[in-house]
Parts: sequence; C-alpha cells; structure tokens
Amino acid sequence: MRARGYDLRTLRGDIFGGVTTAVVGLPVALAFGVASGLGAMAGLYGAIALGLFAAVFGGTRSQISGPTGPMAVAMAVVITEHASTLQEALTVVVMAGVIQALLGVLRFGRFVSYTPYSVISGFMSGVGIIIIILQTLPALGVEGSSGGPLDVMRGWPDAIVNLNASAVAVAAVSLGVCIFWPARLHRWFPATLAALAVGTLMGVLLLGDAPVIGEVPSGVPDLQVPLLSLGVLAAAVQPAVTLALLGAVDSLLTSLIADSMTRTRHNPNQELIGQGLGNIAAGLVGGLPGAGATVGTVVNIRAGGSTRVSGALRAIVLLGIVLGAGRYVESVPLAALAGILLKVGWDIVDWRFLKRMHHVQREHLMIMGITMVLTVVLDLITAVAIGLIVAAMSAARQFERLQLDSVVSVPLLDVSFLGADANEADEATPGDFSARVGLVALRGTFTVASSKSLIDILGADIAEHEVVIIDFTDTVYIDDSAAMLVEYLIGTAVESETEVIVMGLSGPPATSLHALNALEKVPRNRFVPTLDAARTAARILLKLPEPK
Repeated sequence: MRARGYDLRTLRGDIFGGVTTAVVGLPVALAFGVASGLGAMAGLYGAIALGLFAAVFGGTRSQISGPTGPMAVAMAVVITEHASTLQEALTVVVMAGVIQALLGVLRFGRFVSYTPYSVISGFMSGVGIIIIILQTLPALGVEGSSGGPLDVMRGWPDAIVNLNASAVAVAAVSLGVCIFWPARLHRWFPATLAALAVGTLMGVLLLGDAPVIGEVPSGVPDLQVPLLSLGVLAAAVQPAVTLALLGAVDSLLTSLIADSMTRTRHNPNQELIGQGLGNIAAGLVGGLPGAGATVGTVVNIRAGGSTRVSGALRAIVLLGIVLGAGRYVESVPLAALAGILLKVGWDIVDWRFLKRMHHVQREHLMIMGITMVLTVVLDLITAVAIGLIVAAMSAARQFERLQLDSVVSVPLLDVSFLGADANEADEATPGDFSARVGLVALRGTFTVASSKSLIDILGADIAEHEVVIIDFTDTVYIDDSAAMLVEYLIGTAVESETEVIVMGLSGPPATSLHALNALEKVPRNRFVPTLDAARTAARILLKLPEPK
C-alpha cells in the first residue's frame, strides 16, 4: 500500500471523508427515496449498492455516488407512467445499468463533456424546480401524492383547503434549519442531518398528527429478480435509456468537478462502467438508481477523501445504519424530508447563471430557457435532446460566420499573375485590369454550417473567370457536406466553361474529397502543389506563350 502512495495520512482522510459523506447522505437518500415513489429505504439501498460498486469499479477516485435529484425525478416518472409493478420498475433500473456499462465499454464517455453549459444549466434548473414543486404537497400534509409537476400543481387548491398545520410547521422548521444552520457546524454536524433530527423530534414529541414514513423493512434487502419477458423488456427500453443517459451526464459532470478540485483526470468510460454496475446492483436489491453526487463528492474531497476507499467506506457505514436503524426511520415525518428537499431543489437551480442572464448572449439564454421549461412541462430526456438540437443550430450559425471569414475569393490581374505580356498575346481581352483567372482559397475548417452560404457567395464569382484556382493549401478539414459543395462548385465552373485548377490538396481534405469522388470532373494534370505551378497551368489553359 505504501509503495503505491497510500499511507496512514491518506487512510485517515478517506475514513473521515467516508464517514462524513455517510452522515450527509443519509437524510438526502431517505428523502430522494420517498420522492421517487420507491420508499425511504430504497434510497438507502441505492446509496449503498451504487456507492460501493461505483467507488470500486468507477473511473473517478474521489467521487461519491448515490441518489441524485435528476435520477429521483426520472424514477418517479418511471413508476407513474412506465411500470405497473415494483418488479417492472426495478427491471428498468437494471436495464439502465446495463446500458450505462455498455456506453462505457463502447467508449462513449468522452462525448458527455461536449454538452453545452446552457443545456446543462437549463436541465439542472428544471430539475430543481421539479423537486420544489413535487415537495409542496408533502409539506402541506398530503400523503401518497404522485404524478408530475403539472399534476401536483393541479392538486394545490385541495391541499390548501385541507391543510395539515403540523406538517407545515415541521416542513418550515426543517427548511429553516437547512437555511440558517451555522456554517462553522457544517463540518461536524451537517445541516441536512440537523434538519432531519429537529423535524423528527417535532413530529414525535409535539406534532404527532404529521404524516410519517411508516413501516419500513429492516436488515438486508431481498433479491429482486428482473422480469425477462419480451413485453416487459420492450416497454422498459425507453425509460431505461432515459435513466442511463441522465445518470451518465450527471456522473461525468460531477467527475469534471472532482477533477477541478483534485487536479486529477478521471477515466470517463471506466466511470460509466462503474456507474452501470452500481445501478444494476441497486435494481437487484430494490434500490433507487443514482449517479455521481456533486454535493457528496465535494464534501468527501474537503473532508480529506482522495481514493476509492472513502466511497466504499461510506457505503459500508450506510449499510451498518440500515441493518440496525430501520425502526427509527419509521417515525420520520414526510414533511421533514420535504423541507430538506425544498432546500436541495433550491440549491440545484443554477442561480449563478440566472443572476448573469442580462450579460449572457441571447442564443445561450434561449437555449437555457427552452431546456428548463421543457424539463418541467415534458420530460428530462426530451428537454435535453431539444436543448442539444437548439444549441447545435446556434453553434452552426457561429461556425458559419467563422468559416465564411476564412474564405478568400479574388480575381488575379493578368498583368501581375500571368505576366506583362499576357494582354498583348490576347487582343480579345486588352487592358491592365483584365482578370481571366480567379482564386478561391478555403482556409481552415468547412462543415455543413457554411455550405449553403459558400454556394451563394462563390457560385457567381467562379462563373466570371475563364480559369479558377481552388486553393486547399491551408484547408484543415472538410466534412461530407462541404465536400459535396466543392463538387457543386466545380460543376458550376464546367457549366460556365470555366477551367478548374486544384492547388495544394493533401491530408484529410484530400481523403474526404476523393472518397466522395467530388473531383472527378477535374483532369489529373490540373492538380498542382504551388501557386507557381498553378500559374503555369493557367497559361497553358489560356493558350499563352511561355514568358520571355
């Protein structure tokens, strides 16, 4: 252990990190379990199973994994809309874990880092708003509420009419403890745990009519065998993909935060494998699926946790709590958990982005707003998908401007390019300003973003000359759309009886153009390496004598 850099100091930090994150994660896991519809203990089972497997097999050394807001919200949707029994819901969880692990094996992890921040901000803010809306009914004393945020809002009038004053008091006090708990005490006694303790004592000693969690199982959970019938598996695909993608995004974004704090680099594909195995285990023990937890990871790092040991130890500590504390969980008021989650939802909303919205580019603000609204009124995966599409369209506009700035289309004066004798040799085009040759230089990268505009700009220029030189000397990359554009431009030149010379074509642009056979109309002797060679070829095409 010492030879690998693991010493007593590192162990001490991991122990403190693991114990601290277990204490911080306990009330949140219970709350997310209730919010998801699977029950309080399912939150703890998920925190244990996912936390252990993700820590051991994942790709981020200091990451803490467990139930998260997005996954709890998504699981609530699975239970209400996609699963008629608990076993079907857990089958979705297991399938989601399998999909995550496959994403890691197929090395898709690196693509998550390309998600625009405006999409992430809108998605996370939407999740925060959903959590706040969903917890309003438990905070008002409503038991067994279910459905999405719109369903909950439709239930507000009845909830207000039948208000449970005790539940409101417990929720308000729990929320107040989370907000006003002294910062100096956070390290030793987290605000969420204090809120859980105070809310529970109020419910037990003073306000006994506030609804509570009720009877919960104790000890090791029973193994939940997934349903493998074709009908169930087919119906589970869509929600499983949703859970898998949300968990992947959530986990890898948390990994990036861990990297920035520890100055290390995570392995995104290995992290997806670990998360997938963890969610498979969570589904098999009846637990809530989860992902890399940002709050837990930050707490772990600040407490000294720096290796996989801290995450594994956290899971072991929570397991010890589950084995002996089941009967104590029964008395926890639902309103106390609602108060904790109201604060969690508030913290998830990206207030930093919203406070700067008047400084943000209009396109980015629009993307954030669309993603946030769709997250609340539709579903998470649709919101992210549409957000990515709008972001891609916005980025395409930016790329179009940049790519068009890299295009040079200029006429080459006969006198300066072909030589002083060029006009004398051809009496049909006399004058010092004659330009029978044009140059089109494509510098940099060209993609579908600029294809249409390039056609509009260059199409007319090419037809004005007898010879056009298309210069690829400084071209870095051409995608399929831009390659087809080149073919179109060459076709335009041929139709207008303009001769084409291709200059400086090599590397990836050459591969793309030749693969699509975009240059088939250009004779082989028209491919030249330099401008001097292009000048010679142009003189030949214009039937000019060799310069004296």
